[in-house]
Amino acid sequence: MPGLMSELGLKPGVIYGDDVLKLFQYARKAGFAIPAINVTSSSTAVAALEAAKEAKAPIILQVSNGGGAFFCGKGISNDGQKASAAGAIAAAHYIRSIAPIYGVPVVLHTDHCAKKLLPWLDAMMDADEAFFKEKGIPLFSSHMIDLSEESFEENIKTTAKYLERAAPWKQWLEMEIGITGGEEDGVNNEDVDNNSLYTQPSDIWEIYSTLTKISPYVSIAAAFGNVHGVYQPGNVKLHPELLGKHQKFVAEKLQTKDEKPVFFVFHGGSGSSVDEFKTAIGHGVVKVNLDTDLQWAYLSGHRDYITKNLEYLKTQVGNPEGPTKPNKKYYDPRVWVREGEKTMKTRVVTALQDFNATGSL
Repeated sequence: MPGLMSELGLKPGVIYGDDVLKLFQYARKAGFAIPAINVTSSSTAVAALEAAKEAKAPIILQVSNGGGAFFCGKGISNDGQKASAAGAIAAAHYIRSIAPIYGVPVVLHTDHCAKKLLPWLDAMMDADEAFFKEKGIPLFSSHMIDLSEESFEENIKTTAKYLERAAPWKQWLEMEIGITGGEEDGVNNEDVDNNSLYTQPSDIWEIYSTLTKISPYVSIAAAFGNVHGVYQPGNVKLHPELLGKHQKFVAEKLQTKDEKPVFFVFHGGSGSSVDEFKTAIGHGVVKVNLDTDLQWAYLSGHRDYITKNLEYLKTQVGNPEGPTKPNKKYYDPRVWVREGEKTMKTRVVTALQDFNATGSL
């Protein structure tokens, strides 16, 4: 596989517009997808960037509404989505400042903006507009608007309105049709009707034909049984092969020889099998969301470190080596936080391998 950096002319750091389009086109053609990692702190962002650097692969870093509020600080009121917006914007500036050092292309994204959270998206797009006026590029590479719980007509109409605003900046917009089950970030869809978990080809065509008339920077998170979180095997019925039917339907409508005209997104990737990932990627998935597995991986490093060194963490002074021995080198956050970064990095590296993205740079 030729290198993305040389063949596409991508530069290290946050990319946007035509570079994101070229990256996704290349991934779709070459048969790989890019993991989208939810980051809630500088530490989790660093873990994901380090994994991409090690694997020589591009990465997508995304901030959710709750993640933005956490980045801002849980002691701040989130009335009017102010904390979520401030935290996401701060995360964007932070990631922009360090990403080039890691030597990989980074897509800077936001995750799952439901109807009630639109003031959050409005505030971020205000920041995009201000950044564009100053720098000629938006602050974020892309946003995700999730109106899957609204009517089909409202979903398309509202998404189109936001895409019209983003189009002059060449900003990507991801939308969701059909519901992702399970629970994540305060959104609980554990009891939705099973039929809502599977999108129809005609819906994909209507979305595609409407939105691509506005801008080419569009991807669709179509439901094929996806569920947020990790559940017992057999409880989730994924059918990624449905994406192939969607692609065929759209291609026939377009009368194109391009067998995969749509950019698809795989939501609820944690707990899915490698075969399910590869089937979805083969049908045009270029982005796979991972969160739950990475939360577990990040915790694991901290848990194992604390368990192993518990006798050195009970007091500031005094441990198995002697009653006057200091424990600072054990409880220094730079030590134990780093252990979580390392285990999270390892899990992201595995995802890059599973999605065929390793070595793509």
